[in-house]
Amino acid sequence: MTQLMKAAKSGTKDGLEKTRIAVMRKVSFLHRKDVLGDSEEEDMGLLEVSVTDIKPPAPELGPMPDGLSPQQVVRRHILGSIVQSEGSYVESLKRVLQDYRNPLMEMEPKALSARKCQAVFFRVKEILHCHSMFQIALSSRVAEWDSTEKIGDLFVASFSKSMVLDVYSDYVNNFTNAMSIIKKACLTKPAFLEFLKRRQVCSPDRVTLYGLMVKPIQRFPQFILLLQDMLKNTPRGHPDRLSLQLALTELETLAEKLNEQKRLADQVAEIQQLTKSVSDRSSLNKLLTSGQRQLLLCETLTETVYGDRGQLIKSKERRVFLLNDMLVCANINFKGQLEISSLVPLGPKYVVKWNTALPQVQVVEVGQEGGSCDKDNVLIQHAGAKKASAAGQAQNKVYLGPPRLFQELQDLQKDLAVVEQITLLISTLHGTYQNLNMTVAQDWCLALQRLMRVKEEEIHSANKCRLRLLLPGKPDKSGRPISFMVVFITPNPLSKISWVNRLHLAKIGLREENQPGWLCPDEDKKSKAPFWCPILACCIPAFSSRGLSLQLGALVHSPVSCPLLGFSAVSTSLPQGYLWVGGGQEGAGGQVEIFSLNRPSPRTVKSFPLAAPVLCMEYIPEPEEGESGDQEESRTAADASAGVHPTICLGLQDGSILVYSSVDTGTQCLATCRSPGLQPVLCLRHSPFHLLAGLQDGTLAAYPRTSGGVPWDLESPPVCLTVGPGPVRTLLSLEDAVWASCGPRVTVLDATSLQTQQSFEAHQDEAVSVMHMVKAGSGVWMAFSSGSSIRLFHTETLEHLQEINIATRTTFLLPGQKHLCVTSLLICQGLLWVGTDQGVIVLLPVPRLEGIPKITGKGMVSLNGHCGPVAFLAVATSILAPDILRSDQEEAEGPRAEEDKPDGQAHEPAPVPASHVGRELTRKKGILLQYRLRSTAHLPGPLLSVREPEPTDGSALEHSEEDGSIYEMADDPDVWVRSRPCARDAHRKEICSVAIISGGQGYRNFGSAPGGSGKPAPCGETDSALLIWQVPLML
Repeated sequence: MTQLMKAAKSGTKDGLEKTRIAVMRKVSFLHRKDVLGDSEEEDMGLLEVSVTDIKPPAPELGPMPDGLSPQQVVRRHILGSIVQSEGSYVESLKRVLQDYRNPLMEMEPKALSARKCQAVFFRVKEILHCHSMFQIALSSRVAEWDSTEKIGDLFVASFSKSMVLDVYSDYVNNFTNAMSIIKKACLTKPAFLEFLKRRQVCSPDRVTLYGLMVKPIQRFPQFILLLQDMLKNTPRGHPDRLSLQLALTELETLAEKLNEQKRLADQVAEIQQLTKSVSDRSSLNKLLTSGQRQLLLCETLTETVYGDRGQLIKSKERRVFLLNDMLVCANINFKGQLEISSLVPLGPKYVVKWNTALPQVQVVEVGQEGGSCDKDNVLIQHAGAKKASAAGQAQNKVYLGPPRLFQELQDLQKDLAVVEQITLLISTLHGTYQNLNMTVAQDWCLALQRLMRVKEEEIHSANKCRLRLLLPGKPDKSGRPISFMVVFITPNPLSKISWVNRLHLAKIGLREENQPGWLCPDEDKKSKAPFWCPILACCIPAFSSRGLSLQLGALVHSPVSCPLLGFSAVSTSLPQGYLWVGGGQEGAGGQVEIFSLNRPSPRTVKSFPLAAPVLCMEYIPEPEEGESGDQEESRTAADASAGVHPTICLGLQDGSILVYSSVDTGTQCLATCRSPGLQPVLCLRHSPFHLLAGLQDGTLAAYPRTSGGVPWDLESPPVCLTVGPGPVRTLLSLEDAVWASCGPRVTVLDATSLQTQQSFEAHQDEAVSVMHMVKAGSGVWMAFSSGSSIRLFHTETLEHLQEINIATRTTFLLPGQKHLCVTSLLICQGLLWVGTDQGVIVLLPVPRLEGIPKITGKGMVSLNGHCGPVAFLAVATSILAPDILRSDQEEAEGPRAEEDKPDGQAHEPAPVPASHVGRELTRKKGILLQYRLRSTAHLPGPLLSVREPEPTDGSALEHSEEDGSIYEMADDPDVWVRSRPCARDAHRKEICSVAIISGGQGYRNFGSAPGGSGKPAPCGETDSALLIWQVPLML
């Protein structure tokens, strides 16, 4: 019995299983816990936890000893923050039980039934118990801190138990239900509402019950931030460093799992809420209740309706739901007392306004109307407008932006013409007047020009948040289809990008090859791939010359910034730039094919032959300032490197190394050299100091960086190091080291001096070679020339931390296949991509932070792959134009682009933020000239002067954070898991667009039966093909 209790408390799976069996048998020494009522699913078989009132000794740091290093001082302060934060959290949990749960259970008459009370406070006791135990262990660590300085292993031991995940999962999954019970009780039971108000008023910090109950949801993100700070201040070689990295991994994995469960629970709750608003007999109800619908995006947007002259007729908030195959728009109907909203978030009721199949929805940017639909056969009607007038539609086509703003811009243009005429008249005056002269008149003209520029920026800014959708309507009497336009205003530019991107990818996701595109090999075999998984966008032949059977060698992406792209194009297109694909025939020549990704589908822009097959490629971006070695040389190096453009290096089988300029500068061959002994160049990598080439004979050739037009000195003989007797198959460049593989051994070299620091054996079999190495966080994953296993090694201690057998993930896809070999590896955005010799691609989740990139989930297997081995996996990324995301304040602070200024006005002060003037102009219709006479000081309108008006109080423009608004975190999993307020994320500086490219022989869909009626592949089974996956924008 004692062993059983110990096993259960330690959280081992075996102990939990024994406990559950004991509970089911009704063993006398365990008491079953009646939590939510009589339903079966509520019995989790967890032990009844008694939270004692005996307070454990509070963790306290002793006086700071003398002689501590600055890092040790910082670590002590961070430990103090952890202790204080944990103490505050435990106190909050106790308050939930002592101030709310216990009084409600004891209250007579009951304001809340015992069953509902148990449901609201489900698992709070168990969470408190977990953290009380952690606090006791923390006390002992704090007491001995100055002698040990270790805390990472305590986090690993406390939060890696399965019981912690189970308890928190139950709490998170029940959170929406708990809030719903509280909300209903507030609306129906005045005594309960009065109790909540009284408790909030009596509390010292005025935090509501909701504010206390949301804290467990935010706890792990807070731990992560504290541990990240601790890790930054823990030097290499410190005994706590590896433990901290492992702790960070455990907490990130836990937070991600809880985040995903919360997202799914919210998704189910939203769909249920929407289903309630639809009659049981409707077709929409059947679609929503079928269980086949995934909610991809759901947000409150403002629908606007304009008249013929662009005047705003009406605007109303709508709740818009993007499901995986349909778009639903609903009216929001808040019922009940608004005073409750300060105590608990009110959930709205919905009334469905319209719904439409996703393939028929079109996003139309201003100026695109003509190309998006057939003008002769389709009549476009604006939603909410009484009639579709052809004349009105023709006028709308001319508009450069939102109609009201465009009308105001036209009014300003007319007024400027009038003021210019007045200026001409003033110039004819014979007398001299203090307030009526040419200086004043020119000031009026400049002021109106400034207002016009502000209005143009306001139009541009409003378009950033304007989502225009063309939807199918009912045909008219003659049978012509009528489409109607719906215009939504999104809360910020990020939201607009998110909607356009998700709509675009959801449409691609409906294609046959993506239905389904991925499978999750779970025990129940029912698990569907989540929406965030990559979506196959296209499959293209790798080489335009079909006659030659060219083998793929390598691929790199050369990014370009393209500021001319429209807003929707930015949100939907593949990462801007060019794909360089290299290959060739064994014993014959080589070939390079360059694809442009700057169009909706990739197309070849150039191809050229080479003397020998391409074996490897490396893209070298422009050097960053301060990247050169010595302090004294950094300035001259920066000056010299100002003219250095990105380059692409190619390594050939005949030992040639070629350096090409990017496509933008004409793809010239800038430099060429031969490797020592004309050895085939198997791999290329660059570091801040060298271009490194791994050769067939085991030599590593290093070409130093120079300050000329070509970034590397290829003319002088390179520095040559012998790594081993066999070929140098792969290289990896880390911050301060270079890893080179030869056979089963990996040699670690200093990045600057190239001196060997140490070497280690990555595989025990001498016949096996390390073929691939990829880094994430503080670990390196390796794949080998034979076998289906991949291994993880620590970058600092070189310890072997994990081994994963890929074959176990693919058995259900390739039932008879026993021998599998890994042929390519890639890590991107928290996913480890693994390509195999059978053409199958496996996706495994890895942590994104600075911890150890251990694989914690089962991953997914792609049903789209190649007929032969996956030759390479590469990533294409480009940063979306950051000015798209700039807030009004940032635009005001940032320097104004020269080309935006009219000639001769380069020194004019930057315009005021659009929001200030925009709000002024919408509020006050008149505009009075700014020569402020005493008689006009009381009149409305902005002061008309070239000088900028005084800035208004900025606090009015920003949304203040209130306690109740924390519930917005539940709407946005990204914000919720990181525990950051929404306002801060709205000012994100950049968004990364990502695509993954795999290369191999032919294209194969593993989901379709052989000889089935699948779509014909764009290339033959033996031709080299590229598969391009688009990853949803990380917003």
